Amino acid sequence: MEFSEIEIITHPDRYLHHIQVDNVIFGYHDKELKVLLQQTIATSKWTITGGYVGRDESIEEAAARISASRTGLKNLFLQQFHCFGNPDRATDAEKNPENLRKLSGIEVPKDLWIFDRFVSVGFYTLTEFSTVEIKKWSLDAACQWWPVSDLPPLMFDHKLVISEALRTLRMHIAFYPIGYELLPEKFTLPEIHALYQTILGRSLDERNFQRKLLASGIVLKLKETRPIGPHRAPYLYKFDQEKYNEGLQRGIVLAF
Repeated sequence: MEFSEIEIITHPDRYLHHIQVDNVIFGYHDKELKVLLQQTIATSKWTITGGYVGRDESIEEAAARISASRTGLKNLFLQQFHCFGNPDRATDAEKNPENLRKLSGIEVPKDLWIFDRFVSVGFYTLTEFSTVEIKKWSLDAACQWWPVSDLPPLMFDHKLVISEALRTLRMHIAFYPIGYELLPEKFTLPEIHALYQTILGRSLDERNFQRKLLASGIVLKLKETRPIGPHRAPYLYKFDQEKYNEGLQRGIVLAF
């Protein structure tokens, strides 16, 4: 369901006041970690995907609804990572009644609750890039992937939110097999090696990486190969679903 500014203005009590969720949706493509950002027709800056919490839903349900409305995918990996509550975090010159009137076509009272202080619950979302069909909402100027290393001007504290999400992802990927969410079903060892290097932002010894990864038991070697050049056809691997689920629950030593 599309987030509707009009509904917030006309039915302000359908949502909880002073709390929202921010979804940092990560994807991986061409050895780059990317984040899905949106821009409305009334603003020049960009924001991460986020929204308000309905009175009849949990915070987790709100995060799942919002991420699905942008990616077209359900049951995505969602991990709560931080709460943001700086008193000035939602202050931005472009967040004002006039811009909201341009979006909605409705006169907006200056004391509407969305202009008040907000606490945001941050989630990061992981998805395999090629499976996403970006859903552009009717009031969007754009919605697209941006490299985390080259972000556009952002509203509010969203640069901090992305930075905290990435910091948490880097900690988690050392102890949980969450690379599963960012790769195709079948991949080569150099491809998962490149993924980990990209997320961690540093070089990893390839032999040591492969040794630890295979020793963990979370990936299975397949009989299939992928031809990539003359006399070069590396074996394909996939995650062991049972070991993956166990690793998410109990943790696994993947620190490199």
